[in-house]
Amino acid sequence: MRPKPPKTPDDYVELQQGWVRHYVEYLREHVQAAAAVTETLMWGHLVYLSDGPVLLIRAEAKRVLFAFWRGKRLQEVAPTLKPVGNYEMATIEIHEGQLPSPAVIESLVSRAVLLNKQLGNPQDVS
Repeated sequence: MRPKPPKTPDDYVELQQGWVRHYVEYLREHVQAAAAVTETLMWGHLVYLSDGPVLLIRAEAKRVLFAFWRGKRLQEVAPTLKPVGNYEMATIEIHEGQLPSPAVIESLVSRAVLLNKQLGNPQDVS
């Protein structure tokens, strides 16, 4: 029997296990400390909004993805951000033992929020 999909961000975290859950909780705490963002559940994972989507946290069995819609512009803060997909997306692939520091997380989040404030919703087609 498949587990029910999560309905809230808290449900999403509750479904995680072991180090993955710990890392999701850690990222979530530092994201929320860095800036006024709205946390929601979209596309099956945690998404943080401020003038449009800013970042996501996606838990998988052996990694946690920490991705930013304007991440290509943030690579000087975290060279581990790898460009992927649409928009200006870039992702940090986190494995056990590889957590970014609170200072890096908070710098990434605050700069990403500022970019959305300056440039608007990254999903808007110009």
